[in-house]
Amino acid sequence: QLQLVESGGGLVQPGGSLRLSCAASGFTLDYYPIGWFRQAPGKEREGVSCISSSDGSTYYADSVKGRFTISRDNAKNTVYLQMNSLKPEDTAVYYCHRPLGDYWGQGTQVTVSS
Repeated sequence: QLQLVESGGGLVQPGGSLRLSCAASGFTLDYYPIGWFRQAPGKEREGVSCISSSDGSTYYADSVKGRFTISRDNAKNTVYLQMNSLKPEDTAVYYCHRPLGDYWGQGTQVTVSS
C-alpha cells in the first residue's frame, strides 16, 4: 500500500514562510526521485521542485528559485519543501509526486494573502 501524505500548508502573509512535508508509507522514499507540484483553481498543475534518488541533485522552477528549498530526511521517510518569501501567486494546492508509478499525495492548501 503505497501512499504519499502532504502536510504543513496553511494561511500565511506575503513574505512569510511555510514548510511542507511529504511523508511516504509502503516504500522507502530515499530510493526514488520525488517532486513537488502545485495547482491553483482554474490553472494547470505545474512542477515546482524535485530531488533525485541518486546524488541528491535538485531542480527548481524559475518562479521559486532562490525562495524554495527541497530536502529529504531519510530517517523520517519524508521530503520537505521549505518555502520562504512567499508571494500571493504561490497560492495553490501543493502535491508531492513519485514519478515511478505516478503516485500522488492528496495535496495541502497554501494560501498567501494579506
